Amino acid sequence: MSEQNNATIQTEKKSNPGPLGLLGFGMTTVLLNLHNAGIIELSVVIVAMGFALGGLAQIIAGIFEMKHGNTFAGTAFTAYGLFWWSLIFIWANPAKEIAPADATSLAFYLLLWGVFTLCMFIGTLRHNRATQVVFLSLTVLFFGLSLGDFTGVEQIHLASGWIGIFCGASAIYNAMGQVINEEFGKAVVPLG
Repeated sequence: MSEQNNATIQTEKKSNPGPLGLLGFGMTTVLLNLHNAGIIELSVVIVAMGFALGGLAQIIAGIFEMKHGNTFAGTAFTAYGLFWWSLIFIWANPAKEIAPADATSLAFYLLLWGVFTLCMFIGTLRHNRATQVVFLSLTVLFFGLSLGDFTGVEQIHLASGWIGIFCGASAIYNAMGQVINEEFGKAVVPLG
C-alpha cells in the first residue's frame, strides 16, 4: 500500500500559481490606472482590490512559486503584492505622527519600483513575449508616474494611466492565456 501512495504522491500534478498572480496584478493595475487616466475617482474600490487581489493573491502566488523553485516569479509576485500593500499604507497613512507622502517622496518611491521592474524585465528575456510585454509596459508605467510626480505635469500622469491600463490588460491576457492553454492542453491563446 505504501508503494501505491508513493506513486500517487510522485505523479501528483502541481498547479501553476502564475495565473493567479498575473490576474491579481492585472485586474488591480487596470483599476488603479483607470483612476490615473482620469476615468474614475480613487475610492475604496481600488483600495480593496489592491489589498485583496493585488496584494494578498500575489503574495500567495509568490510563496507558491518559491515553493516550486521559481525564483523569478516568486520574487515578482511577492514584491508586487507587497507593493500594493505599501501603496495602500501610503494612501491611508495610519501612522498619523509621520508626515503624509508628498509628490517628491512618491516620485522616488515609484522610481525605485521602476528600477526594480527594469531589472525584472531583463529577466523576462528568457520568458514568453506576453510576459515581456507585461514587464516592459510596467517599467514604462513606473518611470512615467515617477516623472509625472517629479515634474507635476498632469499630462504625463494621465498618459501613464493609459500605459497602466494596457499593462494590466496584458497581464490579464497572459493569465487567462495560461489557464485556457492548460485546460485545452495546447496553445489556444498565443503567448509567444
